[in-house]
Amino acid sequence: MAGPQQQPPYLHLAELTASQFLEIWKHFDADGNGYIEGKELENFFQELEKTRKVSGMTSKSDSLGEKMKAFMQKYDKNSDGKIEMAELAQILPTEENFLLCFRQHVGSSTEFMEAWRKYDTDRSGYIEANELKGFLSDLLKKANRPYDEPKLQEYTQTILRMFDLNGDGKLGLSEMSRLLPVQENFLLKFQGMKLTSEEFNAIFTFYDKDGSGYIDENELDALLKDLYEKNKKEMNIQELTNYRKSVMSLAEAGKLYRKDLEIVLCSETPL
Repeated sequence: MAGPQQQPPYLHLAELTASQFLEIWKHFDADGNGYIEGKELENFFQELEKTRKVSGMTSKSDSLGEKMKAFMQKYDKNSDGKIEMAELAQILPTEENFLLCFRQHVGSSTEFMEAWRKYDTDRSGYIEANELKGFLSDLLKKANRPYDEPKLQEYTQTILRMFDLNGDGKLGLSEMSRLLPVQENFLLKFQGMKLTSEEFNAIFTFYDKDGSGYIDENELDALLKDLYEKNKKEMNIQELTNYRKSVMSLAEAGKLYRKDLEIVLCSETPL
């Protein structure tokens, strides 16, 4: 028989540290898939309401269902019916708002990709854990955000615990991109359209007509449009321009190499 439900930690606090935020996340994202959804979401909302009642922060008039609907309209920025880590950071009073602070430093996915490019020197789609500290330090400097060594160390350790789930000391691009604002995280848009290695090689070869091993920005534009049509997804011109710009941040002198694009579009990162 299952034991009693463990009490969710820290929800009553006026401010959370980065590591307390992570413990709350892990408590409610029970299956570890990177979202609080379904039953997890109901549990989270009920616990949050209980805490708010105790501190007199909640109205008594609306039903729980109505409150949850209003709550999701406010916080579920991409309307997918799930709460992501970056969305949770807006709900809970996290110290210096830990995740939001990174999202402000990385004003756009293009800036994020530029910072990533600097550290993923071998284009493997991962940065090593020991490089993470430098990566985060760069993002903080970009935003002119003062920080001290212990704080940087805490952020580094917390992000490592969040994303290095298999403990191999490496962090993947798509995992780290969860630091981005939901509407800026163009990698999320490709989640339902990930290609196998065979599909990716076929589409890349089709656009790399001269077999040079890279494509340019116009070819990338056509490739992305094709990908969206193939998956019957709608995309407006502004979105397409933004995604193209973000992906091209990985390019070298306007040349987007096979390995760089593979990191974004492939379901398995190349070994």
